[in-house]
Amino acid sequence: MKVALTAILVCLTAFAVDSFTQTRRAIRPTPSAVAKPREIGQTAYVMDETLSVLRPKPSLFAVPMQRMRRGRVVKIMGVAEADGVKFYRVAAIPTGSGWVQADAVFGKFRDGDDARLARLIQSMNGFDQIETATEFFNLFPTSQFRAPILLLYGDLLEDAASKLSRDATRQLIRAEMAASAAPLHSYYLNYVSLDRYRRIGITFVFNPSTKQFHYDGASWKELVLKNKGSNEAVEAQKRLDSLKEKMARTAN
Repeated sequence: MKVALTAILVCLTAFAVDSFTQTRRAIRPTPSAVAKPREIGQTAYVMDETLSVLRPKPSLFAVPMQRMRRGRVVKIMGVAEADGVKFYRVAAIPTGSGWVQADAVFGKFRDGDDARLARLIQSMNGFDQIETATEFFNLFPTSQFRAPILLLYGDLLEDAASKLSRDATRQLIRAEMAASAAPLHSYYLNYVSLDRYRRIGITFVFNPSTKQFHYDGASWKELVLKNKGSNEAVEAQKRLDSLKEKMARTAN
């Protein structure tokens, strides 16, 4: 009887150990899947041409394949860290793929990119500054930085208009204009240097009396209409008043 009882206890103990082992196996946590970087699948836009080198692998020492132009659309397919920077593996629309430094591109998927692009614009100069500001408006239409960039944009374009006026007056040949009998203003408004501005939607008006181009004030008008009461709107109205006065001037 004692032997039988001992055998039963051994069997019960073995059964309990086996059940406990199986239970532990059943509830053992499985390793969690590696989280996919949030950038994967997102659309981005090349803005910083200094950094926009497309490479076959994520390294600043990799042989460049091409330098992508500002405004190039890319789709992010991968992320890597190398040489102290982050790289994105991108499909460069319409063709091409490779790795580009993440700082070269901007997009709505990444917090703070509108502030970063606004700072980049303020540090630039020349036509690149104007072109990048135009891209900013398309990429971040509701950004809190839109108003100050709109004001800056208008000032940049009025400065550009002054330079265009000087260059056109110097380069247009008076004898040819007189010989053709075409209206004087038509020569100015066909001036070749206007083309690159028109390609990005910028319009200049022309005062034929003073032979001066002026920015049409579209960004200032937007500020006055949509940002009433702001400092930027007040300044924009001053510029519109000045534009009206400039267009009414006559040659001395």
